[in-house]
Amino acid sequence: MSARPDILVVMADQFRAAAIEPGGDPVATPHLDRLAAQGCLARQAVSSYPVCSPHRAMFLTGRRPAENGVTLNVHSESAQDGVGLRDGLPTWASALRDQGYRTGYIGKWHLEPPAADDERFGEGRRDDGKVWDAWSPKNRRFGFDFWYSYGAADRHLAPHYWTTDAGRDARVDVDAWSAEHEVDVALEFLAAADGPYALMVSLNPPHQPFEQVPERYRRLYADRTEEELLVRPNVPRGTPAAEEAAEVARDYFAAITGVDEQLGRLVAAVEASGRPTVLLFTADHGMQLGSHGLLYKNVAYEESMRLPLIVHAPGLVSPGTCDATISSLDFAPTILGLAGLHAGAFEGHDRSPQLRGEAGGGTDPVVYYRYASRSDPSSARGLRTPHEKLVATWHPESGLQIEFFALNADPYEQGSRPDAPGAARLAGMLLAGLAADGDAWAGRDALAAAMLT
Repeated sequence: MSARPDILVVMADQFRAAAIEPGGDPVATPHLDRLAAQGCLARQAVSSYPVCSPHRAMFLTGRRPAENGVTLNVHSESAQDGVGLRDGLPTWASALRDQGYRTGYIGKWHLEPPAADDERFGEGRRDDGKVWDAWSPKNRRFGFDFWYSYGAADRHLAPHYWTTDAGRDARVDVDAWSAEHEVDVALEFLAAADGPYALMVSLNPPHQPFEQVPERYRRLYADRTEEELLVRPNVPRGTPAAEEAAEVARDYFAAITGVDEQLGRLVAAVEASGRPTVLLFTADHGMQLGSHGLLYKNVAYEESMRLPLIVHAPGLVSPGTCDATISSLDFAPTILGLAGLHAGAFEGHDRSPQLRGEAGGGTDPVVYYRYASRSDPSSARGLRTPHEKLVATWHPESGLQIEFFALNADPYEQGSRPDAPGAARLAGMLLAGLAADGDAWAGRDALAAAMLT
């Protein structure tokens, strides 16, 4: 393979790892299955903060939330508290652009703090009273030159975008399913490539609103029962939570199959071009879909934390699987490593050697983050290895809660064992890491005290 392969990153919002795993969710993904069979399926990719904006910020910058400025989802309320991607941060996109790559971004961004006029020119104010959508000025696109994007607008069947040179008041409205339209735009970008490119396509489906998916996909799952859809044993059967999750799952799986079909179009174009290409498919987080009686994400359970990750790069990445731990922080240096470039000054690790099949390394624990917000004063830190997980949650009113799961013996996290020897070991590692990072998490002293008792 050429020393300068093209880079194509596809991220599907809220697409959980179980959807592409053998024996996982009962959803059809033939194109992703083929991509995984021909490429490398990473089985220990994890969202360090399984909610949209914080993961995306780490994914792009390789820096922790306290360093990149995105400690919560970005919207008008959090923006008042200074949440937003900090100016001037290097990203994998800016590094590739500096090496002569043509860079581009298509789809959902969700890293720009809304300005006053964004309520008027973007999606508007939602029922929760917040403005989520925002236009991004050129000097805040963090290395991406071609731009066909929006902030955060959940209108999958009537999306809008701002193009490269458009002002805030000049959005483009489209009558199409967003995933299909964005792949149309990506195919045009690929067809015009006359040198190395680095393109990220950020699809909003299968994120809610779940029902906003073309009928041709909805029909595939409309008659499935709760038992057929929700196959994980940690879903409480016959409960209102499971009933709601089953209703959601029909459309969620429909959108996943739709995303898979659109990805197939991209793969076909890449293969037809004959250009050396690293194609990376992933997500920002998963979702609970009834597991542990929960529907969404922003929790430390595996259904939310684990990410799908397929790296397809013939001649560079051999077919097979990779069991290295890959966190939100690791994506930026890893993408550069796959491009044959030095990773630079990132806090994450370059996992490209492990993805190429090289032995050794790649066993570092993944740090879990959750910051307090105006609506939820609790916060959490944790550590996850392929075999164990510790989550420490600080509640200002009631104190510290510690959970520990032995993932090998209890993969569905149905029995927390905070008194197990592994809990103390991971707690010590977590405390050392917090100290090294200068992380003044509110529960740190309580966790240290708990380890002494």
